Amino acid sequence: MGLPRVGITVGDPSGIGPEISNKAVGDRHVTDVCKPVLYGSVQEPQDGLPVGGVPSADSGRAAYDAVCRATADALAGRLDAITTAPINKAAWALAGIPWRGHTDLLAHLTGVEQVAMMFYAEQLRVVLATVHVALADVPRFLTRKRVEKTIQLANDALPRFGFAHPRLALAGLNPHAGEKGLMGDEEARILQPAVNASRDAGINVTGPLPGDTVFVRALNGDFDAVVACYHDQGLIPVKMVAFGRAVNITLGLPVVRTSVDHGTANDIAGKGIADPSSMIEAVRLAAHLSSVRGTVDR
Repeated sequence: MGLPRVGITVGDPSGIGPEISNKAVGDRHVTDVCKPVLYGSVQEPQDGLPVGGVPSADSGRAAYDAVCRATADALAGRLDAITTAPINKAAWALAGIPWRGHTDLLAHLTGVEQVAMMFYAEQLRVVLATVHVALADVPRFLTRKRVEKTIQLANDALPRFGFAHPRLALAGLNPHAGEKGLMGDEEARILQPAVNASRDAGINVTGPLPGDTVFVRALNGDFDAVVACYHDQGLIPVKMVAFGRAVNITLGLPVVRTSVDHGTANDIAGKGIADPSSMIEAVRLAAHLSSVRGTVDR
């Protein structure tokens, strides 16, 4: 059938996205497993936009347009997967783009009600129940329905990563997972009922467990993935153990989408020193997932 075609969006042209995308498409670890297709220019200038510099409405719009084109091609079957370089959320806001990042936009473009962000590394897998919301707003977004759906998406996806019978853990929101209500009631009111319902549906999930120890237990092999309640709760541990090697995957889409584990790094853009390791890993994983059908794009 030939190698899969992976569309690579180069991200915000004021950041390191064009550089790491260009390095990735020339790396044999990428070209051995897929046919990369770039969306957006890696050359200077890009429609008058310099590579490296200050994010702007124009750079945000350029990054957004590339994602939209790649997604349309994936939905039409012209691509087997998508890998995205980092965008700048402030630049998207300047351009009047209402979505806060790739995850929300991709759900909109593909007509999916709820998706989940997963960070995959050899040592640790983390799935986020909420993503780009202020910490003060997390309890409002952390509904039982959302938590149950996130657990389901994680359980459905993990077999494609080699975990035939996933063992999941749900991290608590509050210190000590609420300490029986002494430090918050979200565990008893939202998280425990979500775990109970998920277990009744046949999912092997444990929790809610204290967030300060659950990731250590996962690293030690007790769990195949941890569902975290909010962005930094999940991303701090995975970046501590695998920064530059972890891959961001959107679960629940009808297309395979992976991304890097870092941002636009405008301070080093245009200097030729950006490390493409995470981009290379993201493209390779996208190529692999495109050939293992059934659960990421359920």
